[in-house]
Amino acid sequence: MSENFVPLSLNDNFRFKCSESVPCFNECCRDLNQFLTPYDILRLKNNLGIPSDLFLKQYTTQHTGPESGLPVITLKPDYTSELKCPFVSNSGCTVYKDRPSSCRTYPLVRVLTRSKKTGRNTEQYLLIKEPHCQGFKQKQTHTIRNWIKEQGVESYNQINDLLMEIISLKNRFMPGQLSIKSEQFFHMACYDLDTFRFHIFNKGIPDDLDLDSKTLDNVKNDDVELLKLGIKSIKIKIFGRS
Repeated sequence: MSENFVPLSLNDNFRFKCSESVPCFNECCRDLNQFLTPYDILRLKNNLGIPSDLFLKQYTTQHTGPESGLPVITLKPDYTSELKCPFVSNSGCTVYKDRPSSCRTYPLVRVLTRSKKTGRNTEQYLLIKEPHCQGFKQKQTHTIRNWIKEQGVESYNQINDLLMEIISLKNRFMPGQLSIKSEQFFHMACYDLDTFRFHIFNKGIPDDLDLDSKTLDNVKNDDVELLKLGIKSIKIKIFGRS
């Protein structure tokens, strides 16, 4: 393992602080290669007050994950200025309360593995000590457990972890790249939630998924419930699993 990655347990301490007073402020928002989870996109598009299809078109690019074979979304950097995040300003993040999970977790990386035998997820946290970061020279200390709670990472992890079952199904039953039709459905159900909602109420998806009236009421105005339904529908429509 690289010396820049230090494995830590939930009760281990680390020293870190990020603020405008730290000399490297905003440096981690440049030279960007930022992956976005479905829940990241949900929070960001709602923060900006725009529909999901417009957010995806304006702020992201899509490619196929080399290991999973699934559609992956990355944040499109500002190519006019050092590949910086489109949401960073001189005074910091303009979407801070809805910043992506990887930004919240930093300077930690969460590694999640899923047991093939039991289906249980196991998490491991690594501390990233990047050479440019001066936050480690500050005096403030945290435990991993407290950092996760203070940064609001738990709610992101709970939703993001639902994708592990999709990845497991993909690896077991459908190696390689998805068909064009399956890829389009995966993209809509995971990332383009407003279009997914339109299809549910206007294109007959409830007939395919056997949705009851209570579920329809839940997803009509609740994006989190809609995303959960999207992940469930991928298991049914692409992998034939309920």
